[in-house]
Amino acid sequence: MAKCAFLFPGQGAQYIGMGRDLVERYPAAAAVFQEADEALGFGLSRMIFEGDKNELRKTEITQPAVLTTSTAVLAVLREKGLQPAAVAGLSLGEYSALVCAGSLKFAEALHIVRKRARYMQEIVPAGKGGMAAILGLDADQVAALCAKSLPRGHVEPANYNCPGQIVVAGYTEAVAEVCRLAKDSGGRGIMLSVSVPFHCRLLLPVREKMALLLKDVILKEPSVPFVANTTAGYLSKPAEIKETLLEQSYSPVLWEDSMRLLLKDGYNFFIEVGPGRVLTGFMKKISPAVKAVHVENRSTLARMLKFREEA
Repeated sequence: MAKCAFLFPGQGAQYIGMGRDLVERYPAAAAVFQEADEALGFGLSRMIFEGDKNELRKTEITQPAVLTTSTAVLAVLREKGLQPAAVAGLSLGEYSALVCAGSLKFAEALHIVRKRARYMQEIVPAGKGGMAAILGLDADQVAALCAKSLPRGHVEPANYNCPGQIVVAGYTEAVAEVCRLAKDSGGRGIMLSVSVPFHCRLLLPVREKMALLLKDVILKEPSVPFVANTTAGYLSKPAEIKETLLEQSYSPVLWEDSMRLLLKDGYNFFIEVGPGRVLTGFMKKISPAVKAVHVENRSTLARMLKFREEA
């Protein structure tokens, strides 16, 4: 019998047109986009469906856009009778996961992630910081390369995604140096299209602003197990969840460890809910035999329903 976990993507998964064909077919998805437009007070849905990709790439637009699209896909899955037995989200995706688990209201999550994005960009101005995926090296090797690159500026491991892929974050010159050293060490570095060095200590000043932002936010206990990025463990107490939301902006994402926890506890069917298939790809590297599928449009929805029948 399938034991299903929903996984929610983070920033970087966005693209123009995401969610549109679900909106055209499913009123439940359309209602989510309409709620987002009303909550934010501007036409986010128009920017997502037919806007400019460079505008969508701006952090304070990207974050509510990905959250909205994931929540719209979630609405369709629920309409089809699917409910998760556990949830997790990569970085920004934690907010989608908490909305799914009933811990956080969608409209409130929209306002939080938009301000969160703005705070992050203000701490490290565009062009000063960056991130890169380091492929083909293990965690100790990547940490050593970061240490060697510190004369160029701060840089550190930021995302432990899956075997053979660790993302580093820091000042742009230092990140580029890690990529150069990775090539010399038999690996490969790919600079990511982000303007903020997420999940590194350069963003530590965000904590104070996030604490004020979240001070009066009411979180409920999740209705299903929720796995946190910063601990790779289950959190259920609202105070603990709020603390991890404060820490996650400047702390590494322990994604591989989070997935191994779910696998150890018998979860054997993973649905990536939202744009892209990055998390599905990670899962295939973490556990090649496990059933993992992504849902972002009608065709992937149909494929997932077939997977469910076979699981």
